[in-house]
Parts: sequence; structure tokens; C-alpha cells
Amino acid sequence: MPTSPSTLIVNARLVNEGRELEGDLRIADGRIAEIGTGLSSHSGEQVVDAGGRRLLPGMIDDQVHFREPGMEYKADMATESAAAVAGGLTSFMDMPNTTPPTLDAAALENKYQRASGRAWGNFGFYMGASNDNLEAIRSLDPLTAPGVKVFMGASTGNMLVDDPDTLDAIFRDVPTPIITHCEDTPMIEAETARYKAKYGDDIPAACHPDIRSREACIKSTRLALELARRHGTRLHVLHISTADELALFEAGPLIRADGSRKQITAETCIHFLRFDRRDYEALGHLIKCNPAIKDPSDREALIRAVAGDIIDVLATDHAPHTLEEKHNPYVRAPSGLPLVQFALVAALELVHEGHMDTARVVQKFAHAPAQLFDVTERGFLREGYFADLVLIDDAPADGAPFIVERSQVLSKCGWSPFEGRGFRSRIASTWVNGVQAWDGQRLVGAPNGQRLAFSR
Repeated sequence: MPTSPSTLIVNARLVNEGRELEGDLRIADGRIAEIGTGLSSHSGEQVVDAGGRRLLPGMIDDQVHFREPGMEYKADMATESAAAVAGGLTSFMDMPNTTPPTLDAAALENKYQRASGRAWGNFGFYMGASNDNLEAIRSLDPLTAPGVKVFMGASTGNMLVDDPDTLDAIFRDVPTPIITHCEDTPMIEAETARYKAKYGDDIPAACHPDIRSREACIKSTRLALELARRHGTRLHVLHISTADELALFEAGPLIRADGSRKQITAETCIHFLRFDRRDYEALGHLIKCNPAIKDPSDREALIRAVAGDIIDVLATDHAPHTLEEKHNPYVRAPSGLPLVQFALVAALELVHEGHMDTARVVQKFAHAPAQLFDVTERGFLREGYFADLVLIDDAPADGAPFIVERSQVLSKCGWSPFEGRGFRSRIASTWVNGVQAWDGQRLVGAPNGQRLAFSR
């Protein structure tokens, strides 16, 4: 691991726990050593003048697919975590639908070993659920994984859980939070057959939200909520894509005034806030994802739900595929898009547009994932916490927006759905465990990510 120099960041605007305050922050031994105003530098200490720019806790992305093991030709832990820290995302939680899938403790530990010394950000890995690994779930050490991922009707290899008794037992016996992908497979299969009868394999991309319909999302989400309430399970429903589903969730803060927290929480992803059905005409399969990007009214409702307290967490669902794969006809074009490198600046664009303030983005993209998954000493600007930090430049000297170009993309797949789009914020610097990893233009040093710890 790189050594962690002592660094003093001065003249910053600290965004943390609902407030923005002018101040300074000292990093020592990989931790936030001191927060205050008018701090004096120590002998030999590196001083960074933030010049009034915003300093945020590093984002924690609780939903990524870094494709390792098994699909390293399009992504791996090194390349995708590099893209993440370039985007201000300093910790990630990776999904279990790899090859082989992460269905037991040995496969889980193998992924931690693969990330060690290679991941630019801090890392956690989910255990997956299938119809036949109930005993592995029951015996899971809750300190080794953020949660258990259940595909409740969206087939991904061996990871579709469609046996009612197994599903009930998982919700009853799981030792961690459950996170769910909620779409009803029989409904999707019926719609796919109907559209194939009309178009063959080359179904227009704009039909995707009708094939993977809002009704399929709602039916599956209702089932997950019913099971969680029956068994008192901590449930986190991923990538909400419709306005209709929002009514199923409790409004209010993740952590209540009495210190208790919501049992059932909801998440949406950055692409549901920046794209809608109208974008299929230009982008086609590049924005094909599951669940599907839907109508402008859904996008608007989801933005309001993030600005309020119905949606608890914002994530990426970063899921890269090669351009060659994406240019296949509909039935063979895979779902998913690369997002980590530009997700935070895309979220901050909502601030520039007046939908919410920066503190709200920080709450949904850093604080809430840390609280939800019991992440130890990360996700906040607090003395004693790990120094995972991101400095934001909201006012470029030339006043021009930052335009995403393909040449800037660090993900192995080599493209971004945001190419050609302008953002008014830029990532000026990222620190991981007290060490600068991104200087605004390039990666710095060596991978410095650590295994996430969970306080349970």
C-alpha cells in the first residue's frame, strides 16, 4: 500500500450531513485527523488550497458490475475502479452475477483476493442467491459481505430465484440486508415473444420499456415488500425505474430522529435521472438496461423522489459491455451501460438545474449507503474516519461545461452513454484512504483500495 502523507486542505467548502461550511481538513495516516477553520500547516505537510471549492466525502456506489471473474475482456476490477475514482467514487460494492457466480463463501473470498492490490477504490462484494444455495446464505458471516443479492424474476445465469419456498426461506433466514432486482420474468418473456412475432430479432430499442414493462417491475417489487414485511427482513430494492413504484415506499429519512432506521429502502440510478424514452432514438442499445429507462414522467418523478426522502440511495448499476456487443440486434444486445466515471458530475448537474442541493447528492450517494450497509468509518467528513474525499470544481476558469469525450473514458469497454454531453462540475481531485488517486486529469500513484469493513 502507498504511504499516506500528511495533507492539509484549506479554504474548502465542506459538504457533510446536510450542511455546507467553510473550513479546512487535515489528513494523517489515511484518516481525517482534524476539521476546523484557520488550521496551520505542520512541518513537511502538503498543503492543498481548495480555493473555495466543495470538498465532499467520497461517494459509495453500492451497485456495480465490474465483470471479474469471467468477463474480463470487457471490464475488470482494476480498470473499472480506476474509472470510479476518476469520477469521485471511492468505494464500491460489486454484484455476484459473475462467471462463476458468487454463491458461496469461497467464491466471495476469491473476489476479495482479486481486488486486493488492484482496486483503486475500497471494495465489498455481495453474496448471490439461487434456488439451491440456501445453506450458504444461512452460514454467511455478515462481516464479509454488504448483503445478499436476490434476482426476484430477472434471469441472470443460475441466479434467478423463482422457487417460492426458497425465496421465503431466504427472506426468513438471511443474516444481512437483502438487495433485490425486481422484475417479473413471465411477464417479460410474454412481451418478448409478442414483439419477436412482429419484428423478429431486430426489435426497435424504443420497445425495451414496453417489453420490460412498468407492470413487471411493480408486480415483483410488491412481492419483495410482502416477504420483507412478513419476516421483518431489512430489504433494499435496487434501481427503481417507475413513478408507480414510489408509492410503495415509506417517505422520510433513512435514520429517524429516534435513531431507528427504515426497514425497507429504495434506490434509483443515475441513468434513470438523466435519460428517458426519447433518448432511445439517438442512443439505441447503448442505453438498453434492466430495468428499462422509461418515460419522461418517470424520470421527473424519480428526481423529485431523490430530492425528497422516498428514494434513499443513488447508485450507478455500472454494467459495461463492448460496443460490438451493444450493436447486435435487440435480442442479442446485452443490457447495461458504463457509468461510474461520470455519475457524480451527472448527479451534480441536478444541482445546477435547481432540483436539489449538493448536500442532498452527498446524502444519497455517500451517507446513505454507508448507513444502510453498516460501512465502518466511511461516507462522512468526520474526524477519525478514513480520508476518502473528492474535491469538486463547479466553476471552471473558462466558464465552459465539461464535455465528455470517448478519449477520456477509463472503463475497459471504451465508451460512455454521456459522450457529447456537457457537465458544469468536474472532479478536481480524489483521495482514497488519504492518498491522492486522481488529480483532475489522470490517475496518480498506485491502487490504494481497502476491503470494506461492516460494523454489525
